[in-house]
Amino acid sequence: MSPVTVRNALVLAVVAVVSAIVGGLIAGPQAASHAKEQEPGKLLGEDKLQPADWLLGAPSDTERFRLIQVQLRGFDQPMWEVGERWARIHDSLMRGNYELALFHWWKIEQTIGYAIIKRPQRAPNARAFFLDKNYQRIRAEFESRDPQRAWTAFNDAKSICQACHLAEQSGFVNDTAVFDLAPPKAYARVNNDQKKVGP
Repeated sequence: MSPVTVRNALVLAVVAVVSAIVGGLIAGPQAASHAKEQEPGKLLGEDKLQPADWLLGAPSDTERFRLIQVQLRGFDQPMWEVGERWARIHDSLMRGNYELALFHWWKIEQTIGYAIIKRPQRAPNARAFFLDKNYQRIRAEFESRDPQRAWTAFNDAKSICQACHLAEQSGFVNDTAVFDLAPPKAYARVNNDQKKVGP
């Protein structure tokens, strides 16, 4: 090892030791005692709560549950995730990565299933349009790893989503960029029973 490399290593070691000492002095014993009290599985006493303890600091369990419910939101956040995963399915099919498309399709089913727990009034349409039969049918087409079948299923799923939005009085959602995603021309199907566009 050259003298310059040895010197650089020593300088870094000294800087590390000094940083650790200064950090300990700045944090002080108060931070150490707070960390020590927060052992896994143990809650702090009310006198130890910090301003950021918005949930633990709530006056009752009822209020804590109310705060959790507010934080979990409604159907909008799950639908945002579904839209993001829908775009990832498009990307995956473009790359021929059927495993990733299947993963996101499964996560969409999971997300909608959890969402109807929060908004049970949305369950009938979510089940009728998606969960009860169409989820498995589209999944089987992706599992085929046949590009024509997978892209046809992609378009079918898009129509299913749009029909569900209309049934839920949320048709405005259909006028978004995520529904502009389409198969490549070689696998596109033209509406009105025309033949597929191909090379």
